Formats: sequence, structure tokens, C-alpha cells
Amino acid sequence: MSETVAPVTGVQKGRRGLERAVIRFAGDSGDGMQLTGEQFTTETAWAGNDLATLPNFPAEIRAPAGTLFGVSSFQLQFGSQRVYTPGDRLDCLVAMNPAALKVHLADLRPGGLLIVNTAAFEKRNLDKAGYAQNPLDDSTLAERYRLHAVDMSGLTLEALKDLSLSANEKERCKNFFALGLVSWIYTRPLESTLDWINKKFAKNAVVADANTRALKAGHAFGETAEFFAESYEIEAADMPAGLYRAMTGNRALAWGLLAAAQRSELPVVYGAYPITPASSVLEELALHKRFRIRTIQAEDEIAAATAAIGAAFGGAVGVTCSSGPGIALKGEAIGLAVTAELPLVIFDIQRGGPSTGLPTKTEQADLMQALYGRNSESPVVVLAPATPGDCFYVAYEAVRIAIKYMVPVMVLSDGFLANGSEPWLIPDLAALPPIEVKFRTEKEGFFPYLRDPATLSRPWVKPGTPGLEHRIGGIEKQDVTGNISYDPENHDHMVRTRAEKVRRVGQEIPPTSINGPATGDLLVVGWGSTYGAITAAVERAQAEGKSVAAVHLRHLNPLPPDLGHILREYRKILVPEINSGQLVRVLRAEYLVDAVGFNRVRGLPLASDEIGDAIEQLLRSQR
Repeated sequence: MSETVAPVTGVQKGRRGLERAVIRFAGDSGDGMQLTGEQFTTETAWAGNDLATLPNFPAEIRAPAGTLFGVSSFQLQFGSQRVYTPGDRLDCLVAMNPAALKVHLADLRPGGLLIVNTAAFEKRNLDKAGYAQNPLDDSTLAERYRLHAVDMSGLTLEALKDLSLSANEKERCKNFFALGLVSWIYTRPLESTLDWINKKFAKNAVVADANTRALKAGHAFGETAEFFAESYEIEAADMPAGLYRAMTGNRALAWGLLAAAQRSELPVVYGAYPITPASSVLEELALHKRFRIRTIQAEDEIAAATAAIGAAFGGAVGVTCSSGPGIALKGEAIGLAVTAELPLVIFDIQRGGPSTGLPTKTEQADLMQALYGRNSESPVVVLAPATPGDCFYVAYEAVRIAIKYMVPVMVLSDGFLANGSEPWLIPDLAALPPIEVKFRTEKEGFFPYLRDPATLSRPWVKPGTPGLEHRIGGIEKQDVTGNISYDPENHDHMVRTRAEKVRRVGQEIPPTSINGPATGDLLVVGWGSTYGAITAAVERAQAEGKSVAAVHLRHLNPLPPDLGHILREYRKILVPEINSGQLVRVLRAEYLVDAVGFNRVRGLPLASDEIGDAIEQLLRSQR
């Protein structure tokens, strides 16, 4: 936790000013840690800080209480300066039971603030967590951390003792006690949480009163107990003026489609089958049918994809979404969209694998699947957002490219972006790039595969247009006419043409932005959700005087036209990824450069400290 020793302008008397803090709430999966973290995030946004979040929870709907694998947590970093990641080491850990303490204690920095709920540290829970004795009974924790043992359950019950709720119902409000306490410690405004409680429980006044009391009791406890030494304030960040909201990646993807529907004036038909962590895109879109949105919860992944393809044939924006296992099932249908040359958008919200793998954990291991994971030569455009808010712009861009080039476009998001959030400046819709839609209506000279000379896109015809009746399907077609063809030379030509059409999307890619010197000792290349960790690590290295730069790729197929030249301007290339080394293989094959991978596959985002160590190690190796 970066403490400012000198007084910070605007900090309340008696409070210490900080530049940033990293906090994690952790407890049983039934303790409401995700809700607690989300409300603390909203309070932090109201306070004007920049922030980044990391929800982390079990795949089970209700994991066994008190077990290590049943622990749920919510982490966020917030500050008065630009925040790139949810943080590497914790400044404050709130542990609601022994399992949460055991799973997360190693991430708390020495001297960090440790708040534990003493009521949960009874023998049964200690046994489940693997503690031979109560860790609160010896001096080890107090010597290493700033330990505060608080009977949150007992204090919550006391605050609610006169309410007509059962003891279990009252005890479940302890997460709001914890939220109130930590809100006092870090000077968070309670108004947004109080407003949320009143709206959420408008039809249950007793529950609303209970949560309100618990929140205020925690806040008052911080003010009246021994927490005066743990009193901090973080000034608002200097951010561009405008209307902001806390935005998750999946909601941003959905809103990007809403914006595309408005600008294109086309209906969006979204076909999906529920799967973690992609389902919330469907849930969000289902709320906005007034914006030309049509959602289909299909019976399986194949039906979801083919419904979207049928919609694209019919003149709508066809979109389908899944995670890696579902994308595998959609493979044949995506190939149909490739050969039919229809504007299909595919969202892949990557998760840990293989197979069922780690449904609620993040991973970046579907890049090869996106590039090559279909039978035969089936190239598609591949894009990847860098932050939760960036998902909006990438979804919009995917629709624009798909329509302009009559080509499938795959967007590689992941679980970290899907559930993580950041302050998002709501854009002016009119400032977004136009999405031009041209349906063929002219009968004279029409052929289904007559191509635009610049984009190689074929005509888009609404079914039923007089004189433009035609057929398409999965069997290879003759160039221009679209008739079924088994001619070897024609097949070779069509394979090359479809690949060239994807390559021509490269003319849409702006010059690659380089964070750092245009030439130097080391270039760090990333894609997707590694953006924050890479940027934080590279900027620290630059502050130390190292000749290090970074580029982050949004376009993965085709790659930026200037990337090869940029790579050759640096002595070493480092490629951090949450996989075993996929982009690094592409770069080595495409550009014949000696790129080095930094790879971790733990179901967690990469840590900026680890990337920083990899940068230092690679720089030392060339001295």
C-alpha cells in the first residue's frame, strides 16, 4: 500500500492519505462476498477513484460450507492515479472464516491489514480448513500483520436483536457489517449502498432494515473501536469529464451490440446456449429488446450458431456466444458461415480448460482454436479486447467488419474481463465509426459471389428480393456464380480468396501504438486481458530507466501490417500469456523472430510483478 507521508490535499483530519490500495473480501461462497465487493466497488466509483476488480468464486452453485475449495473472494485496487490491474499483493484482507484465511493469507503483504470474523473460528470450521489449532490463539499473525479480530457475526446479531428474523437470517447480514467497517476505514460513501438496499429489498422492509442496520453498525464500529490507526483517504483520480458507470466486460459486449444495432439500423439476433462465464451477455441483451435485439436461448450450441447464421442470411446481424467448449461444438457451423460468406459475430469468453476444466476461472488458451480450430481452411477475423470497457468497442468493431467484409468475426474475451469491472466513460454514439449497410437490390448483373474489388465481400441480399433468388450452402461454390463446384482449380482459388478477404481487413487496422521508445532493448507484446499487468510492469521498468516498450494487439487475424517492422526494432521480445505459449508461436512463425514466452496457466490473471521479474531476467541475459 503506497502511503503518502506528507499530508495529501483534501484529506480529512486524522486520516492518512494513500495513493492506492488493494483489498480482498473472502469468505464462504454463501457469505455474500461478491455482493460485498460489488457494493464497495460502487462506493469507490462514487468517490471518484480509478479502479479494477477481480471476482473469484467456485464453479459449484453452492460449494460445501467451510471448505477450502468453497471460498469465494472479490478483490479490487483503487487509487488516485491510473489503475491498470486489481493488484498483485493485498494491502487489506477481510477473512470471514478459517478457509478464507488459509486460502488467501499468502497474498497479503507483510504488515498488511488483516480483519477476521472471530465467530467463524470454531473447531468444525478449523478442521475443514486444515488448522490443527486456532491461528488466532498464537502471536504469529499479529507479529506479521496488523491483525484485527472482530466478532462480526456477534455484533451483527446484537444490532438486529429486535427484528423479526431468525438467527440465521440475521447472521447472513454480517457481510454488510464487514462492508460498513471497511467503508469507514477507507472513507467510502455509504449513500450508494443504502440506495441499493432500499431498491433491492423494496418489497421486504424487514430485510432492508436488517442490512441497513448491519452496514451502519460496521461503520460505527470502525469509528468507535480501535480502528483510528486504520483510517485512510484516497483522493479522486484525475479522469476526463463525462458520465461514468462501473462496467463489466460481458455487459460491455452486450452494449456494443446495442450500439451497433442502433448505428446500422439492423436487428441483432443473438443465439446462445447458457455456459459459464458467457451467460450474462445473453441475460443483459434480453433486457433490451426495444433496441432491435432478439435473443434466442437455444437447445444446444449448434442450434445457437445456426440460428445466428440463418439470421445473417435473412439480413440481420447474427451473433452467437459461448466459452471454449461451446466454441468447439460450433466449429462446423462457423465453417458454414465461412464458406457462405455471411456476417456472423462469435464471442468466445475463454475459461480454464480443457473440457469442463475450471468454469469460473480465467484463461487465454483459445487463440489457436480461434485461428485454426475448424476443419479445412476456415479463416475468420479474430479480435481481442484489452479491458472490460474495451469490450464495448471491440464488439461494435466486430459487427462493422463482419458487415463490410461479409466475413465471420470472432472476439476473444475471457473470464477476467467478463466479470471484472472498471470506470467506463459512456461514449457519444454519434462519434462511433459508421456502420454502412448495402443490401443488393439491383437485378441486372447479379451473381451471389460477385465481389467488391476492395474488400472481396460478396453481395448481401435479403431473401425475397425480386429477381435476386439464389442458394448458398456448405458445399464448395463456383466463383462468381455460386453454383456447386468440384473443380480442383476453382477450389484452390476460393480457398485463397477467402483467406485474402480476411487479410484485407488489415487495411482497416490503424498504426500500432507503442508504449515506450520506438527502438530499444526489449519489446513486450501482449493481447487480451494481459494489458493491465503488462502496462504496469513496463511503465515501472521505464521509470527505472530501462529501454523497454510494449505493444498490445487488438487484431490477431489479420495481424497489424506494421507489426513485423516494429518487432525487428528491439533486441529481445517477451510475450506474456495465460496459456502455454500460443501468440508467441504465431509471432515466431509469421515473422521469424526470437520471441520468448512468459506463460502461467493458473486460472488467474498474470501479476505485474511477475512480468516485471521476467523483463529484468531477459534484460540481464543480453548484457
